[in-house]
Amino acid sequence: MGVKPGRPADGADGFVRCAVACLHLARKRCEEALAAHDVSTRLEFPGSIYHLPIIYGVTGRPIRMLADVAWVLEEAEQRINSKSAAQLRISHSSAALDVGMAVLWLAEVIEALKYLGVGPAPVDDIWLGAAADGIMRARGIEFIEESTPGFAAVIGEAPSVETAVALAHEMQQKSLYVFMAGEGGECLATGDGFDRLPTIGAGGTTLAEQLIEGGVQLGWDTRLVPFGREAFAHVHSIGFAVRVAMAFGGVEPGDCRTLFAYVEDRVPAFVVLLGPVTDLQCVVAAGAMNFGLPAIATHDIPTTLPSTDCTRWRVVPRVPPHDLVARSIEVRGLKTVVGEMDIPVAYGHVFSGERIRNDDLHLEMGSPKAPGCELLLTAEDVEDGRVTVVGPEVEDLSFGSTVPLGVLVEVAGRRMQKDFEPILERQLHHLLNEVQGLRHMGQRDVLGMHLSHRAVEAGFRFEHLGRIIHSIMHAEYSQIVDRVQVTVFTQTEMVLTLLERAQAVYRERDERIGSLTDEDVDEFYSCTICQSFAPNHVCIMTPERCGLCGAYSWLDGKISFQINPAGPSRPIRKDNVLDAARGSWEGINSFVHDASHGAVERIDLYSLLEYPMTSCGCFECISGVLPLCNGIFTVDRDYSGMIPIGVKLSTLADMVRGGAQTPGFLAHSRLYVGSPRFLSGDGGILRLVWMPRYLKESLRAEIEAAAVAVGHPDLWEKIATEDDAVEEEEVMSFLARVGHPALDMEAMF
Repeated sequence: MGVKPGRPADGADGFVRCAVACLHLARKRCEEALAAHDVSTRLEFPGSIYHLPIIYGVTGRPIRMLADVAWVLEEAEQRINSKSAAQLRISHSSAALDVGMAVLWLAEVIEALKYLGVGPAPVDDIWLGAAADGIMRARGIEFIEESTPGFAAVIGEAPSVETAVALAHEMQQKSLYVFMAGEGGECLATGDGFDRLPTIGAGGTTLAEQLIEGGVQLGWDTRLVPFGREAFAHVHSIGFAVRVAMAFGGVEPGDCRTLFAYVEDRVPAFVVLLGPVTDLQCVVAAGAMNFGLPAIATHDIPTTLPSTDCTRWRVVPRVPPHDLVARSIEVRGLKTVVGEMDIPVAYGHVFSGERIRNDDLHLEMGSPKAPGCELLLTAEDVEDGRVTVVGPEVEDLSFGSTVPLGVLVEVAGRRMQKDFEPILERQLHHLLNEVQGLRHMGQRDVLGMHLSHRAVEAGFRFEHLGRIIHSIMHAEYSQIVDRVQVTVFTQTEMVLTLLERAQAVYRERDERIGSLTDEDVDEFYSCTICQSFAPNHVCIMTPERCGLCGAYSWLDGKISFQINPAGPSRPIRKDNVLDAARGSWEGINSFVHDASHGAVERIDLYSLLEYPMTSCGCFECISGVLPLCNGIFTVDRDYSGMIPIGVKLSTLADMVRGGAQTPGFLAHSRLYVGSPRFLSGDGGILRLVWMPRYLKESLRAEIEAAAVAVGHPDLWEKIATEDDAVEEEEVMSFLARVGHPALDMEAMF
């Protein structure tokens, strides 16, 4: 008798039958694909260079086309057929993990075939399907920086919509990502003796659909991510973690031991099984256990799954829904920090980017319909904790109103410096955007906020803006801030008065900071945040060159050191200059040598030819030499095509990341392209001869400004893109045709 839809898990026998059913389904889908497509048809997840990441990461063998699937099916069949039900009954046996891994490979093939039109549509209604690499990088860095503690891979449905909403809300408050796939009671219908090919059996509803019914917003911005209706779609959850390991951790495809350890340590997660557990859910959970994900369930779990004292193999059944989040965090050993504030709504990173629908928009504050600004200043007479609202409060305004808004934050501290003001002011966007029901947009004098009707009904007022700012400033910047007071203006004349004052301060700051050059300072700053996965990499930040991730500037390094002198940013005295043109100083080299554990002896900050700065996997762009063209190319992470040196970004990234110093290539941020120090030791912006069209368009203003500064205002038009050339000879022809200045410059070699 085959496994029927909705039937509870049937122990070891059912586990094996379900794995075999998965194999049959994968074979059937492959046959359908080959009937409609050539064997050379590309098989991939859109927007990713990591092929089918679980298969690639574990085996080291990329799946590029339909023909490549044959060996996966054979390998999976061997793993499944070599495990008997008797083996799976042995206590603490890892046989279930081997079968689970095979099922993950099959599931990854099944999910990829959906993009060829075989099986249900992968992107449909609320279901998002596979995440592109751009999303993986943007979200993956949060795991590396530990701004998120981990993710929950949820299968099944909650007992009620109310319970589903409560679970999601609690996970959000803990800053967890919630990856959702699979229905409640989902099984594979196999038929008697597998004579008939299997189909997915519909079980019930899904957690994602319950959340939609409860009015909860789904998507990456809210960290509630619905991958797919079928449990197989959880390969996108595991695949996300695998790609993070390869992209940020430098894990080599095929090094499965390092891969498993990295994911377990750096991308921690757990499986949540809601409702009665089926065999299909068991085999998917067993596959996830290979990567260190324990399984926590609301009902009984068959003894098929290994259960030991090892965290990665923990199986915890019969956990009541109201204890599920806390118990999962405890079992997995996650570190969560939730600040307590006296405000009537939830607060957490998960609410950043929260959308407020028009029918729930209670108030619009500031830009674009009314004046708005925010200003942070150092002051002497500051009463800590004082919050003042000047003008109408929320309860004085009707639904749908628009009100001007001015926020003045005054701080005092023995270690507070004037240079820190714009840095702390910039944090207001992040601090206020993490309020549930409040959306903060823009900064400075282009400030706007949206406040939801739900937040107003919960009791949120303008006063709470000040309470939040006061609380978080003390929590995160106590090393430099001793006292904080906040004034919120909602009266038009007072907002305009503050706006005039603020604009004068902005101008003065821009003149001071904008004119700051590397020659103006005696110290640069280091950043070693990424040494946890690139141990020999050291990033050097200067006033004219931010970190290669684009997220940290010289000023950020300066304030980071003031906040935490033992942290990742340290001041570095330049000391004796060795080569002013190429940017080499004795003090910088000495620091880099020590901080790289002796791996790097020297770096040239303004040149990539001999001693470029090292890199980790967090870079935004890579530049490299095109010898024939006497110039350089610059490529960003979102470009998936060929580069004129004959490789793709994935190959190039492997050459430079992990702390390697690779002469001729340099990883850097996007905005560095527009800096006066952009490879100035090699000829600067005039050497730029090729870049992807999208990157060229997005940096047009910066490139044109830099080009004007060196007397070539038409340079932007003379830079080739993939639309003009993808081979170096073709780039050379293009440059000759348009008269690119690099051809008339001194030879690079």
